[in-house]
Amino acid sequence: MAQRQVRVARRVVLAGGLAVSAVGFTGLPAGAAAGRSHAAPSIASTSDWNARDASGEIEVLDSKPTKIIVHHTATPDSDDTSQSHAFELARQIQNYHMDSNGWSDTGQNFTNSRGGHLMEGRHKSLSALKGGSQHVKGAHAGEQNSVALGIENEGTYTEASVPGSLWDSLVELCSYMVSQYGISPSAIYGHRDYMSTECPGDVLYGKLPDLRESVAKVMGLPVVQPLTWPLLRPGVQGPEVTALQMLLGARGASVPVDGVFGESTQRAASGVSVEQAASGASCFASRVDPSGLFGGVAWEGVTPELGAGAGGEAVRAAQVLLTSRGHYVPVDGVFGDRVVAAVRDFQAVRGLAVSGRVDRASWQRLLS
Repeated sequence: MAQRQVRVARRVVLAGGLAVSAVGFTGLPAGAAAGRSHAAPSIASTSDWNARDASGEIEVLDSKPTKIIVHHTATPDSDDTSQSHAFELARQIQNYHMDSNGWSDTGQNFTNSRGGHLMEGRHKSLSALKGGSQHVKGAHAGEQNSVALGIENEGTYTEASVPGSLWDSLVELCSYMVSQYGISPSAIYGHRDYMSTECPGDVLYGKLPDLRESVAKVMGLPVVQPLTWPLLRPGVQGPEVTALQMLLGARGASVPVDGVFGESTQRAASGVSVEQAASGASCFASRVDPSGLFGGVAWEGVTPELGAGAGGEAVRAAQVLLTSRGHYVPVDGVFGDRVVAAVRDFQAVRGLAVSGRVDRASWQRLLS
């Protein structure tokens, strides 16, 4: 029954032209996030794993989080699935966050080990979750910290597969969070959806659609897969890079328009990442070198809304992407009638609101 609800919801939403963005899904019917109640999984508290005292005040917000952000620890893929190993991992993360990052406590709200052991991360996060009305502000995803719960998953999932025990506990924890706070399963994201980082690795990130579906099934809720921004890595080539180079040019940056994400383009893009607060020390995964990456909300700093009559390099970027998606238009920097028609066709095909304007959702679809 839950699977049928999921499929029906997706058809209804896309037919209606609604879209999901990295801010969160707002197209669900009123009360849809209520779903079923879900029993609390076993979660070890900070005292259970012998955490240090926080060095500063833990900020407890009188508001509910609206999304869940999934991370990986970027630590070795250990074969030790014991609880003692999990507790040692929690202590290592806290020490690194406090002593290297200079944070007052563990950055994320919860930690999940490869053995499936769930642990409270930042102090007071467990009691807040059980209460269901407050949110402990973490330090795991930049400006999203005030509205998002962070979950660190032990391992490096750039290539390694996700252990079944870790996956099962992640589904359980996310389902409980959804139950307690009324979060939509559609609002489960990866760290890279907001910041220029590899986290949570290509493998775990690629399983997020399954995670949303699994949580939705457990909770009896509909789900729509969100629109997100792509992650560009050093040396990557293609129309997305060409478009970025044109968009950077529209901001006054001097970069070659050669479709290669080379050093000069990386430097210019890095400045945008800093400006958009999409870079910097970020959870335990900061041990993986983030230099040269461009993604998350950094894209918002280069993608203006465009419509009829607009002109310039940003329009050329949109024209390059439209053509690469099979909607052929001249790349002349002029947003004329032909471009308006192409944008409308693209939006209709991709299930977006048909406006003829290149808005945020259209940029995300064009770049994906």
